[in-house]
Amino acid sequence: MYDLKLYESIDENTWCPGCGDFGILAAVKQALAQLELAPHEVMFFSGIGCGSKLPHYLKANGYDSLHGRGIPVATGFHLVNPELKVIQVSGDGDSYGIGGNHFVNAARRNVDIVHIVENNQIYALTKGQYSPTSEKGMITTTTPEGAIEVATNPLAMALAAGATFIARGFANDPKYLANLIARGIMHKGYALIDVLQPCITYNKINTKEWYRMRIYRVEDEQGYDPADKEWAFRKALEWGEKIPVGVIYEVSLPTYEEQVAVLKQGPLYRQPLHGPTMAEDFEKTKREFM
Repeated sequence: MYDLKLYESIDENTWCPGCGDFGILAAVKQALAQLELAPHEVMFFSGIGCGSKLPHYLKANGYDSLHGRGIPVATGFHLVNPELKVIQVSGDGDSYGIGGNHFVNAARRNVDIVHIVENNQIYALTKGQYSPTSEKGMITTTTPEGAIEVATNPLAMALAAGATFIARGFANDPKYLANLIARGIMHKGYALIDVLQPCITYNKINTKEWYRMRIYRVEDEQGYDPADKEWAFRKALEWGEKIPVGVIYEVSLPTYEEQVAVLKQGPLYRQPLHGPTMAEDFEKTKREFM
């Protein structure tokens, strides 16, 4: 197991003290160390939001995309260079709101990337607006009379879309979350890890104490079978007095890239450029960005 100091960033952390993002960052580092993945062997992508700053606070390859567009950028990178482990990290608004279409299609395509969603049920970076996972009736800066929409159920959506690995963790249990992330990284195919986390500044309902009273681990239940899709649906729909965490669903199916003919010749970045002008055009394009 690698030393966690290997992944320490020199950037100053600006998260609110007590934010659940700290637990997620700790879990990510533990997962990388557990799998002995060096910083140069992984590539992190994010969108915009509090949690999307995570790649800045981690010594590894990282890229910030536009709000909600992390998944297609991560997908494109992975198809070009599948030799690096690709991990997309973003919040519930970024992932299930503006990026919801990308979330569903990544699950449907079964692209071999890990998608960690920091789900605090609020838009925290932009001062507390309600998000896709905010409960109906929740009072926020943009819903003073209470949210009128029903909250999105990301686990059920991922399952219906065809995701092959679905897990839920809790930010205030980083050791357990690290194991889920490690399993997601090792899984071949799209892996969703929805992480429940408190936002101490804007969400006064879903606190760490609120979660601790309700969370239980699915593997402790009799008859636990994450390959059973009907069982997984029942667990995905369970919310309120009891909230399941753990690996909810896991099956093995061909990945998107395994079915693309040109990728069977190897990673795109290793393939030669064809045609009389392609190499020249490529060099010209590169010079334009220098």
